Amino acid sequence: MRRGLVLSLLCLAWAAAPPTQAETMHGTVIVVIDGDTVLFKPDHAHTSGRAFLKVRLAGIDAPETDQPYGDAATRELAARVLNRRVAVTSVATDIYGRTIAHIHVAGHEVGTELVQSGFAWAATRSRRAAELTKAQRQARLDQRGLWQGAAPVPPWEWRRTHPKGEHNRF
Repeated sequence: MRRGLVLSLLCLAWAAAPPTQAETMHGTVIVVIDGDTVLFKPDHAHTSGRAFLKVRLAGIDAPETDQPYGDAATRELAARVLNRRVAVTSVATDIYGRTIAHIHVAGHEVGTELVQSGFAWAATRSRRAAELTKAQRQARLDQRGLWQGAAPVPPWEWRRTHPKGEHNRF
């Protein structure tokens, strides 16, 4: 009951908040934390005054590091962005203080590429849900990445069935 109330209040606060204006920054990814979260160093100081930003890719959810394909998803993201110049377009800030953003490398949107490669799930509530769901469907048909497994478990279900402390939320 209490958890449901807290979630309802968070949803209400999010819905009532003014829309976040997209901000595009350029810089370098200096650490890949997991399959959908990086540490980003912008070329110029961020408006928050922080020299580094923890960025979570918008519109996707990658396997947790302790679940099947979690390490593979982290390696895949690292191969695409680590120590590379990227463009980060923020769309929101989550409850953990991370910047939710689209990351582009050489004109390619990294989140979409991870879904196409089978290393992340499309978030169904994303603004780009239809495009990402189509990419996910094709990855599944082609048995790419995590879709090689018999019954891959979405990360949101994994987090629900594994006690806190068994996986990390950054």
